[in-house]
Amino acid sequence: YMINNQAPRVLIFSMAYLPLIGGAELAVKEITDRISDGFCFDLIAARLDKKLAKFERIGKINVYRVGHGWVLDKYLYPWLAYFKAKKLHKQRRYQIVQALMASYGGITALFFKKRFPRIKYLLTLQSGDTDLFFWTRTWFWHPLYKQVYTKADYIQAISLFLAQRARKYGYRGKIEIAPNGVDLTKFLIQNYKPQINSKLQVQNSKEKIIITVSRLVKKNGLDDLIKAVKDLPVKLLIFGAGPDEQKLKDLAKKLKIEDKIEFRGHIDHKDLPKHLAQADIFVRPSLSEGLGNAFLEAMAAGLPIIGTPVGGIVDFLKDRKTGLFCQARSPQSIAEKIREILSSHQLRLRLIKNGRQLVEERYSWDKISQKMKQIYMRLIQ
Repeated sequence: YMINNQAPRVLIFSMAYLPLIGGAELAVKEITDRISDGFCFDLIAARLDKKLAKFERIGKINVYRVGHGWVLDKYLYPWLAYFKAKKLHKQRRYQIVQALMASYGGITALFFKKRFPRIKYLLTLQSGDTDLFFWTRTWFWHPLYKQVYTKADYIQAISLFLAQRARKYGYRGKIEIAPNGVDLTKFLIQNYKPQINSKLQVQNSKEKIIITVSRLVKKNGLDDLIKAVKDLPVKLLIFGAGPDEQKLKDLAKKLKIEDKIEFRGHIDHKDLPKHLAQADIFVRPSLSEGLGNAFLEAMAAGLPIIGTPVGGIVDFLKDRKTGLFCQARSPQSIAEKIREILSSHQLRLRLIKNGRQLVEERYSWDKISQKMKQIYMRLIQ
């Protein structure tokens, strides 16, 4: 591949990258695909799996993976990535280093910033974990962890909640909120809803389908969702994988509702629209959330959404306008909100219309990419 010596060069530190996918990794791909003209992007990730190549070009990014493809790569990442970055910097002369999240990527960018203080350091905040979660993992190196925030030249946060977290850690510089987005053309699916050949064995036509797309971890409140559907005439589809899978399956068994719940596992992101098209309502009763991309995708796909008033969700979910709020940790509240949407056609149509409109106005990748391009330009200038 050719290196354009005139183009501004950005080095991204991200502990994981495609094909291992989360909201943060997807955001990098969508944004760089749209603003690569006039920019060169390199990214250093941990190898994490022997099958992953040490170097490949994905979209418009040169991806370098460090480590041996084993579990320890994650913990060694800050040192391995730092040395790789120093080596690449000799050839490329980066103008910006960007850390994806304040953990492994952030500590690596901090090392690099201390060694090359003139290079601009951009911190991107994406993680939806609670303040307590971060404290339990960082208290023993708190002074250094704080510098991951305070030494940044600029912070981009995907929600107001995360911008406030940066202030709590003592950052006094410029913060811009540039959320994650949605590929609107991909998620406009109402047109082919009737054509979808659902594999569900729906016993009667009155049975409605609730969908959630979530990592199967405690913070997404899926145990509460399973309890909530116990006495409702619905089928629940759970898409996603994670450490709590067996625990959630055992809960469904204990409540004797295995026939109402389907664990569909991890799906390729490109196949998500057709699965959303099968459903009637999207629900995720999160205990914490950085933004909640899965909600935005469901809204773009024409589904009414139910969520909790936590973290970044409050940026886009306006109660009774773009969705319904349920209480966190309350199966009863979740069930009430599902019943309300199912019983009011008018409410359902209002939530669908307003939700789609909001996503079009504020959460298209094209608009967000332009915002990110301006941030990069500002840093270079």
